[in-house]
Amino acid sequence: MAPEPPLLTMSGITKAFPGVRALDGVDLEVRAGDVHCVLGQNGAGKSTLIKILAGVHQPDEGRITWRGEKVSLGSPIAAMRLGIATIYQELDLVEGLSVAENIFLGHEPTTARLFVSTRAARTGASELLERLGHGEIDPARQAGDLSAAQQQIVSMARALSHEVRLIVMDEPSAALDPEEVDNLFRTVRDLTAEGVAVIYISHRLEEIRRIGDRVTVLKDGRTVAGGLPAKSTSADMVVTLMTGRTVQHVFPPRTHRAGASTAEPVLRVEGLARQGEFGPVDLEVRPGEIVGLAGLVGSGRSEILETVYGARRPTAGRVVVDGVPLRPASVRAAVRAGIGLAPEERKAQGLLMMESVTRNVTVSTLSQFSRGGWLDRRRERDAAQRATRALSLRPDNPDVPVRNLSGGNQQKAVLARWLLRNCRILLLDEPTRGVDVGARAELYAVIRQLADDGLAVLLVSSEVPEVLGLADRVLVLREGTVVHTCDARELDEHRVLDLVMEGSPTA
Repeated sequence: MAPEPPLLTMSGITKAFPGVRALDGVDLEVRAGDVHCVLGQNGAGKSTLIKILAGVHQPDEGRITWRGEKVSLGSPIAAMRLGIATIYQELDLVEGLSVAENIFLGHEPTTARLFVSTRAARTGASELLERLGHGEIDPARQAGDLSAAQQQIVSMARALSHEVRLIVMDEPSAALDPEEVDNLFRTVRDLTAEGVAVIYISHRLEEIRRIGDRVTVLKDGRTVAGGLPAKSTSADMVVTLMTGRTVQHVFPPRTHRAGASTAEPVLRVEGLARQGEFGPVDLEVRPGEIVGLAGLVGSGRSEILETVYGARRPTAGRVVVDGVPLRPASVRAAVRAGIGLAPEERKAQGLLMMESVTRNVTVSTLSQFSRGGWLDRRRERDAAQRATRALSLRPDNPDVPVRNLSGGNQQKAVLARWLLRNCRILLLDEPTRGVDVGARAELYAVIRQLADDGLAVLLVSSEVPEVLGLADRVLVLREGTVVHTCDARELDEHRVLDLVMEGSPTA
């Protein structure tokens, strides 16, 4: 018998936009029942490739075959009719609608009189959720009330409601804790056992060997390696293919800054708590020190940072900077005291996506460039460029819209804003989310240099190796309580996971 043709073949795909050639001859072959991982730095062409598969963009050149036959994915509807579903990193659920309404949005089950049948939608949603092993999700519940992991499952259920044959998953684990990632992987394997193919896109190289069958690597819009066996392809080889160079030391060395260990803490958090979220928490950060908060999603990590920043009101405790207590729930007071925050959702909370790099960098310091009510745009631009050059932001053009930057350079724009304001305490919430491995190394070096220059850094990350590799000291959180505090070099990933799962508070 002749071998079954690949489910999907893309050959010589090109796509150009004004001023940029996003894809320059991409080849991809995906077989039914496989998890095919697509890797590449930001700007390698992954997003454009996804949108061509989803029918959002049309290729300028190249050939797409589906089950051996040439096809044209002229629209998202055409892609869905073939059985191709895409789950984007920025989940597109309608938060005000129920789970069942989201799953069947656009193809709602109807009664004999062609009215939408709520009962049939909820029954069908329950069956799909049970199939995915998550029957505990209530089809009547609003999607906006679900956790990130549950929203991922609802998006997968929506894909399955169309008799999908191929699911494209863009950074599906970005907002998940380790246990939720394990559940996601079990769900993916259940789907592939039924013959469904998965294109899995992730910046987390450690996930590839766990979940992947084959790997395709993109660089500068081209396929540099295709169909590599995931289990036997080393992370070093993948990094070299992605970047064109080896990245042997991702984390910069810790440098002993004179007097850092004996200096008075610039930031003290004393008995800080928010009812039902975290606390009481005590911590301190000295100039030149990076303190990491490690814990599962829901352990209160981000909430602690936002409360320190004044974006949330504590129910107990206080934040003290240089011995002076800050006014609670006042971002203005925190910023005036020298605290800056790079938030978890930088696009929604940290950046003005339609504005230039200059305006994003200077938005907190515009008064410095105003005279008599008039803004000196040349001084503003020059100051922004000095700040971005100090962080090696690319491209070196402060007039570029920030939405056109890669994830790593968007994060640098947020950091440049606080550098320009001469902040002394930097709060970093998931600083490398959505950032590729090469850009991560650059960001790590920037963060370490900021600490070496005297900033006090409080860091939150879902990736335990990132916390251990960057921080000088680590506080391990479990259910909003600090259960362990020590030098980062005294911990490893397994010990941290043991503590967050089973730990008890330490003195």
